[in-house]
Amino acid sequence: MSVYLLLAAVVMLCCVLFQKISFKFGIPTLLVFILLGMVFGSDGLVKIPFDDYGFAEQICSIALIFIMFYGGFGTKWSEARPVAVKAVCLSSLGVVFTTAFVGLFCYFVLKIDLLESLLLGAVISSTDATSVFSILRSRRLNLKYNTASLLEVESGSNDPFSYMLTAILLSVMQGSASAGQIAYMIFAQIVYGLAFGVVIALAASLFLKKFKFSAAGFDAIFIVAIALVAYAAPSALSGNGYLSAYIVGIVLGNQNIKNKRSLVHFFDGVTGMMQMLLFFLLGLLSFPSQLPQILPVALLIALFLTFIARPMTVFLLLTPFKSPIRQQLLVSWAGLRGAASIVFAVMATISPASTNNDIFHIVFCIVLFSILVQGSLIPLVAQKLNMTDKNADVMQTFTDYSDEVPVQFIELSMPARHPWAGKALKDIILPPDTILVLLLRDGQKIVPRGKTVLQAGDTLILSARAVGAIEGLTLTERVIDKNSKYLGLEISQIHKTFEMLIILIKRGNRVIIPRGKTVLKENDILVIQRSEHETKD
Repeated sequence: MSVYLLLAAVVMLCCVLFQKISFKFGIPTLLVFILLGMVFGSDGLVKIPFDDYGFAEQICSIALIFIMFYGGFGTKWSEARPVAVKAVCLSSLGVVFTTAFVGLFCYFVLKIDLLESLLLGAVISSTDATSVFSILRSRRLNLKYNTASLLEVESGSNDPFSYMLTAILLSVMQGSASAGQIAYMIFAQIVYGLAFGVVIALAASLFLKKFKFSAAGFDAIFIVAIALVAYAAPSALSGNGYLSAYIVGIVLGNQNIKNKRSLVHFFDGVTGMMQMLLFFLLGLLSFPSQLPQILPVALLIALFLTFIARPMTVFLLLTPFKSPIRQQLLVSWAGLRGAASIVFAVMATISPASTNNDIFHIVFCIVLFSILVQGSLIPLVAQKLNMTDKNADVMQTFTDYSDEVPVQFIELSMPARHPWAGKALKDIILPPDTILVLLLRDGQKIVPRGKTVLQAGDTLILSARAVGAIEGLTLTERVIDKNSKYLGLEISQIHKTFEMLIILIKRGNRVIIPRGKTVLKENDILVIQRSEHETKD
């Protein structure tokens, strides 16, 4: 037991160490995890004997649940909404087109059986959210035309469609599915996946709003349980659990959940752990000695997928939306293959369906090619296509962007003879760089206004620069863009209509203390006290 624990610790420490090295040299981190698994595997230096595809498939499927859930949970819907239709087309029809193009190439050029060719296409038809998120975040890749959000939503939502096509083709290859059964599988995968995702997400949102956890950390445990339920419930009825998990993630991630930033960071860590486990396990499962035999086939498929199938799919789907050519070229190049493709290849390997080719190792090589070549060159390609935007911030596309602002709260009690007692707030002078954000009076929380009269016995909560926390009080940051409903309004109108308090305004390099007549302008950054009744932009 101790030996296995020590080995697990060594592997994790190696993953962390090499992650730092890979970031320094611009090598995708996930590639390092796979190569590390290969080093520890049967054909590697450590030579750990492992060839249990069934066990690997179960472990990897569990890891995919959290990766899919976090793909939704970390996506900021307000940023993704303008490109949502494009992204859904890429994640649904794009998967079908990619499967068809790759399948026809394998059938006519590589002379692989038709169903097996389509199976290969289905397995590698989805793009990898983990790789896309990692590259966008780590390289701070700020892109034009909402391309970052487009890639995030596409890569986060297309795995369920790839899984559906893979499952259907495996059933057909086994000869156990009639036309009626196939139609029901498609219905069950999509309808049950969507229905369970929406219902579970709404129920969980309502629970989080009404229920207060007795101890810190239990909200994270609750969300983990919800992610598992989101997958397991529809799967029990032959529905698409991955689709359900993604929907639940994107709904919950865009709710006003208490401690959401810490939840995002928690799932960031959990997902990182799952990525390490998944990619290391897949590397461990591979046999490098078998790669030379399938390398020519894998390389031809990888080249066709990267330079023909993916661009054809993107141009067919995005041209009707009048997307710029430069954007389409970058989206074509950023179609990274990753963990889900290898997991679906494992699923095909353990299936009773008969195949004539080593699908696992073929897909394994394609993923290595995609991560190494495409992943490493995405920043360069974006620069060459003039797709980088100095005025954009890719971090705004994630739900943890500036979620809680580093502000220190100061608690001040007013005795009976305090000079402020009996005075209106507008008539007193607060300490420099502070503002009164909350007034506690007889157990009630009062949002202060200029006409609010302070009384003896009041407890004042002031804010100043630093880090701190006050129970029941959350400050958030919001950017005023050209579509914001607050644009052009005076502060007094916002306080009256939307029941929230604007603490300060960042305008360029200036920090403005808001007054009633202050008018909000585009690109203003507001620091606000969020009300429980506040609606989101």
